[in-house]
This record gives sequence, C-alpha cells and structure tokens, in this order.
Amino acid sequence: MPSTHFDNGVLQLDTTIPVLGPAKIPTPLCYGSYADEQGIPLFLDREHIAELGAESVPLQFEPAGPRSHLYFDSSKTKCAIVTCGGLCPGINDVIRAIVMEAYHAYNVPAVIGIRYGLEGFIPKYRHEFMELTPDKVSDIHQFGGTILASSRGPQSPEEVVDALERMNVSALFMIGGDGTMRAASGIVAEIARRNLRISVIGIPKTIDNDINFISQSFGFETAVYKATEAIQCAHVEALGAMNGVGLVKLMGRESGFIAAHATLSLKEVNFVLIPEVRFALHGEGGLLPALEKRLRSRAHAVIVVAEGAGQHLLEGTGETDASGNPILGDIATLLRSEIKRYCDERSLPYALKYIDPSYIIRSVPANANDRVYCGFLGQHAVHAAMAGRTGMVVSKLMDRYVHLPLDLVTRTRRKLNVASDYWRAVLESTGQVDLAGMVPDSTRACPI
Repeated sequence: MPSTHFDNGVLQLDTTIPVLGPAKIPTPLCYGSYADEQGIPLFLDREHIAELGAESVPLQFEPAGPRSHLYFDSSKTKCAIVTCGGLCPGINDVIRAIVMEAYHAYNVPAVIGIRYGLEGFIPKYRHEFMELTPDKVSDIHQFGGTILASSRGPQSPEEVVDALERMNVSALFMIGGDGTMRAASGIVAEIARRNLRISVIGIPKTIDNDINFISQSFGFETAVYKATEAIQCAHVEALGAMNGVGLVKLMGRESGFIAAHATLSLKEVNFVLIPEVRFALHGEGGLLPALEKRLRSRAHAVIVVAEGAGQHLLEGTGETDASGNPILGDIATLLRSEIKRYCDERSLPYALKYIDPSYIIRSVPANANDRVYCGFLGQHAVHAAMAGRTGMVVSKLMDRYVHLPLDLVTRTRRKLNVASDYWRAVLESTGQVDLAGMVPDSTRACPI
C-alpha cells in the first residue's frame, strides 16, 4: 500500500498504482497518443498535502488516459458498475460515460449494473442485476439521481467478491464517497487474498466535496448553483419584511464547502456557519448580538448554515446512521428558537424565513461543466481498468487527470482550511469578521 516518509527533509509519497499483471495486448484504440509515461510531477500546495505535514513539493502521479497495451482482452471482458451512498448530480453521467466507452471504444461484450449499492451483490436482498447497454443509458444524463439506485451501510467484502466470481466480472467500477472508497479497499484486499484478477476502480462522489486529495468532486458545481437559488430566495424574503431574516441550511456534515462556495457566488450572505469553525451565540462576538446590530442598521439579514455547523451547541444523540456517521443535531432548529428568544427579550420585531433545499441540490441533473467532468472521469476509469490498474481512483488534480491510490483518498476527510485565502475571502464577503466567537474547531479544522 502507498506510504509516506521523509528523505533528507523532503516528503516522499508512494503514489504507485497496483497492477494485475503485465499489459501485453495491443489496444483496439487508434488514437496514436497514449498515457504510457511512468509519472508526471505535480507541485502541490499545502492545502492538498496539509495532513502530510509538508510544504509544496513535487510528487509523481500516474497520468490517466488510454494505454497502448492492455491487460484484459477487452472483447472478452465483463464489467460491473455500482453506485453507493447519497445522491449527487452527475452520477448518471458517469454511468453513461463508462458504458459508452466500454462498448464503443473497447468492444466490451457486457456491462452489468448492480442495483441498490453494495446490497445488490448480497443474495439475501434479492436485488436483480441490470444489463447496461448504450441504448439503455443513452438519455439517463438528462435525469438526476442514479439509474441503479443506491444504499448505505457496509457489506461483507467476502460476499461481494463471491458475487464477482459468480458473475465472472473482470472490472468493477465503484461510484461513491469516502465510505465507498473504504469499502473498495476491503474488496481489493479480499481479491488479492484469493489471488484473483479483478480490477477495482473508484470514481469519487460526494456532495460535500470532502474526499481527501480531490480538489472538486463531480456534481459540486451543480449543487452550489442550486444552493445559490435558495439563498437568493432567502434574500428576497428578508428584504420583503421589516427586520427580515433569511435562514438557509445547506448540506455539509463535516465540511463547509457548499455553504462557503455558494456564499462567495452570490455575495448576499451576511453570516455563514460551517462545521470547521465554532461560534458563540451569545455575549461579545456572538452571532445573535451581531445579527441584532445588522438588523438595526440594515433591517434585513441572510444566514447560511451547513448542517454540521454548531454541533458543540447541541446535545449529541450518540446514534449513527447506516454508514456509521454520527446523527447530527438540528442546528437550524436551535438557531430559529434562539433568534426568536433573543429578539423577543429585546422587543425587536423580526420575520424569519427558513429554507432547507438539501435534497433539491443533490437530486437535480448535472450542469454542462459537471457533465464534461463526469465524462472524463468515466472514460479514464475504463482506460485504467482495461490496462489492469486496480485499487485506485480517477481524479482531477491541479488540472491534470491522474490515478490516485485508494489509500491516499481514504486517509481522512477533506476539510475547509480556515487559515486559507479562500476562507478569508468568505469572511470579507459576509463582513462577519466581527464574530470574535468564531474560532477554528481543533477537532475538525484542516491543519496547515
């Protein structure tokens, strides 16, 4: 597995991608340009490698793209696709890209869709497989969600590999987030234990944009665009009443990228609250006194809060969801009740409008830019599988499509760096730099 160490003070990161064996079969592609070089050097900024404890250093990454020689005889190769976790704009686009590339570029005879996530591999659930052909996927990119449906929760790697063997699958494409990539690692390990030749390729997906080393996950741009529509509505509602307050809750369990990015996009937000930063409600520098000051001076305000923000102000449930994530307290309910109490105590009239577009922003079809991105990810995933790569994800890093080891993207969840120029720009956009109560959450914030 990839490892990290320092040699004479210089970071050495093993980014080697596992291969099933030597690639000896000439590719059926006739492009004339192949990604056969051993690696490309990329200088990463500290926001990419902060968790590794180093400054900007050149690292070698295997480039994505077609190879001149393949490991699999693609005309005799069966593939499978599974989608796991929550929905995200663009999943159908990735499925479509994989199917089209496999059939039309590599003459793959069969691509099987696994229904309802990893449950689809387990016999006791009795989920039927779905044959994916170009005709069946030709227009699925026009719709949100996933044609295969999804599920959460761990499944036995042994049972998954049993199913892959029964189906005679040679390449498995797993579309999902952090938990899915960890599951992929377990499946790869079980395949290796059995000395099988099955490629496992991950396509990282998360609406929260929180997968390590993935600068921007697919669907994020679409989600931000839809989030700005909700914020604009909240702004209009706030302007429509004396001391109007528009409160918008957005997705972001542990990372506040959607809230921050939507705030920068629209410039109508006065307070943005994210999981990486703790804030006080009362007292000097607290949110509520700052909100009162804003209402008395401008008679309206817009607050954007990520769902995972302010958990230090709530009593934990101690429960977890099917994916093992802690069940969050409802920060929006707390804010609404505290704003009411605070304003009532001061006889400050106000009108609060609450908008929660969470499932809307993740369920819509991808926009044009995300569709292009999804197309590249799907195509590069097929190229990697046919060349015998495994235990990896396809990613766009510093504007280059590369292969990343699963170990690298599952080390930790990506956080918004609250010491970055990016977060400073958010604070300047909102004007909430007066919130002295806002301090980095040491248990969440990205180190620098």
